[in-house]
Amino acid sequence: MAEEKAKGRLWSKKPLRSAIQSRNVTGKEKWLGYLIGPAGALLLNAVLATYLNIYYTDVLNLSPLWNGLYLMIFPIVSKILDAITNFLMGSIIDHTHTKQGKARPWILLSAPLLAITGILLFVVPEANPTVQAIWVMISYNFFYSVAFTMYNMSHSLMVPLSTRNVSQRGELSVFNQISTIMVSGIVVALVFPMVVMPLIGVDRSSWILVMSILSILALPLTILEYYFTRERITEEGQDNEPKKIPLRLKMKAVFSDRYLMLLILYFFVYTLGSSFKNTALPYYCNYVLGTYNDGKTQTLVSVLGGIPMGIGIFAVWPLAKKFGKRNVTMFGFLIYALGSLICWIAPTNLYVVLVGQFIKNIGGLPCAYVFMALFADALDHLEWKTGFRSDGLAMSIYSLLTTIISGITTGLFNYSLQLGHYQAPVMGDYSGISNAVQKTVTQGSNVTTVFAQSDTMNNLFTFFFVGFEVITGLLCALILLFVNVEKTITKKQQVLVERQKEACLAAGKTWISFADKARMEQEEQALEAEQYALQELKARCEKEHTNYEAALAKHNAAKALRDQKAAEKKAKQDAKEMTAKQKKAEKEARKEAKKTPEQKAEEQLRERAKQEKVNALYHEEETKFAPVYWRYQRALKLAEEAEGK
Repeated sequence: MAEEKAKGRLWSKKPLRSAIQSRNVTGKEKWLGYLIGPAGALLLNAVLATYLNIYYTDVLNLSPLWNGLYLMIFPIVSKILDAITNFLMGSIIDHTHTKQGKARPWILLSAPLLAITGILLFVVPEANPTVQAIWVMISYNFFYSVAFTMYNMSHSLMVPLSTRNVSQRGELSVFNQISTIMVSGIVVALVFPMVVMPLIGVDRSSWILVMSILSILALPLTILEYYFTRERITEEGQDNEPKKIPLRLKMKAVFSDRYLMLLILYFFVYTLGSSFKNTALPYYCNYVLGTYNDGKTQTLVSVLGGIPMGIGIFAVWPLAKKFGKRNVTMFGFLIYALGSLICWIAPTNLYVVLVGQFIKNIGGLPCAYVFMALFADALDHLEWKTGFRSDGLAMSIYSLLTTIISGITTGLFNYSLQLGHYQAPVMGDYSGISNAVQKTVTQGSNVTTVFAQSDTMNNLFTFFFVGFEVITGLLCALILLFVNVEKTITKKQQVLVERQKEACLAAGKTWISFADKARMEQEEQALEAEQYALQELKARCEKEHTNYEAALAKHNAAKALRDQKAAEKKAKQDAKEMTAKQKKAEKEARKEAKKTPEQKAEEQLRERAKQEKVNALYHEEETKFAPVYWRYQRALKLAEEAEGK
C-alpha cells in the first residue's frame, strides 16, 4: 500500500503532469499529442514493417539459413511471444492507477526503450550465421515484444480514453491516423524508395546509420506525445474507489460481446491482407513492376496510390457524421476491393496499377481515419452493458490476434522466397557468369549484382501485394454489415455519466460534473503555478539583492496583460463560434423557408420515425442487457466479498 501511494505521489508531481488542462480537446492536443508526437514511434515502426525483412533477406542474406525455415519460423515464434506480452501489457494497463491515467505513463516509459532497441535491431555482429540468427531473434523480441508493445498498447488507447465527446473523439482519431498515414507515409512511401534505398543499397554500415537516426528521433517525439495527451475518461472515475475487476469477468465480458468480437474479426482480416501487402511491396516493385531500387517505381505506387489518404482527410469525417462510421467504412471496402482487382488484372502495367491503387486507397479512407472512433463506441457499449471498462484487455486481444497474423504472414512470405528460389542481390559483378541478371548497381567502388526472379516468384509477389486484398476487402465489408453499435451510443453514454454520479453520491461524496471538475482543476493549477512563480521571484530577488516589491509590481502588470490578452482571445473565439452558429442557423432557416408545408410534414415524419426506431432499438437492448448488467454487478460484489475474506 505504501509503495502504491509513493507511485501515486510520483505521477502527481508537476514535472510529470500533462500540459493539457482543458476539459475539451484543444488544438495543441490534436497537433502535438496526436499528430506530431506519435510520428516518431510510428515512423520507426512503418519503416521496419516495410524494410526490416529486406535487411534480413538482402543485406544479411538469411533466406537460405536452415533451408529457408529460419526466416519462416523466427517471425511466427517471435510474434507469438509478442502477442503474449501484448496480452500481459493490456492487463498491466488495466491495473495501473495514477493521476496521469493508466496508459500515458507507459508511453513515457517506452520512449528510451524504443530508441535503444531500434538501434540493436541493425547492429548485428559480423559473425557466423548462428550468432547472427541468435542476435536477430533477441533484438527483434526486445523491440517488438517489450519496447513497441509497451508503446503501441498505450498509444492505441489514447483515442478511446481521451473524451466521451463523440465529435471530438472522432477528430482525434483523424489526427491520429494522419500521423500514421501522412507523416510516416511521406518518409516510407517517398523519401525511402526514391532517395534512401538507392543510396544505402545492401551496404550494412549505411543501414545502421539511417536506422539509428530514426530510432533516436523516436525518443523526444514520444515524450512530446506523453505531455500533450490527457485521459479524461480515466479521470472521470478517479473520485470513486477503483474497482478490482477479476480477469475472468473481463474475459467473459469481451468475448461475449458481439460488437467487439466482430470488430476484432474485422481487423484480423484487414491486417491479414495489409500485412502481406506491406511485406511484398518492395519485392513487387523491385521485380514485377520495376527494377531493383530504381528510385521511382515504389515511390509512384506509394505516393500516387496514397494521394487519397492526404486529400481524403477533409471529407471522410463529414461523411461519417452524415451517413455513419460503419456505413461509410463498409462502402469504402467495396471500392477497396475493386481497386485491388484492377491492379491484379494487369500487374505489370504501371499506369493500370497506379489507377487501381488510387481507387483502392479512396476506399480505404474510412478504415484509416474513423475505425478507432468506432472501436471506442464499442468499448463504451461494453461498459454500459457490464458496468466496468475493459479497454486494456480488449486492446490486448485485438493486438494479440493482429500480432500473430503479422508473424504468420511474414513467415509464410519468407518461406515462399525459398520455395520460389528467390535470388538475393550480392556484392560483386556476376553479370559475366549468369544470364539471369536484372542489372548491376555501382556505388563508389562497390558493385552489386541484382538477379531476375522466376515467373513463380513474381506471381507470388503479385498475389501477396494486390490479389489477396481483393478477398479481404470483400470480407471486411461483410463483417461490418453486422456492426450497428453507433445507433444508440449517445443514449448509452448518458447512462454512463448517470452511473458515475450515483456511485459518487453513494460513497458520500459531492458530485461534480467532469466539465466543472476540469474547470476547477485548471483554476487550482493556475493558482498553484502563480504561487510557484511568486516564490521563485522572491528567491531570485533575495539572491540578486533586488527590490522584490518593484519586481512583484512588474510581474503583476505582465500577468494582468497576459490575462487581458487571453480574455480578448477567448472573446474573439466565442464571437467566432457564435457567428458560425448564427450563419449555420440562417442557412438552415433559408433552407427551411424554401420547403413546402407538405415537405416539412414529410421530413418531420421521417425524423420522428427515425427517432422512434432508435428508441425502440435502445429499449430492446436495455431489456436484453439489463439482466446481464446486474449479473456482472453481483459477480463483482461476490468477488469483492471473497477478496475481503
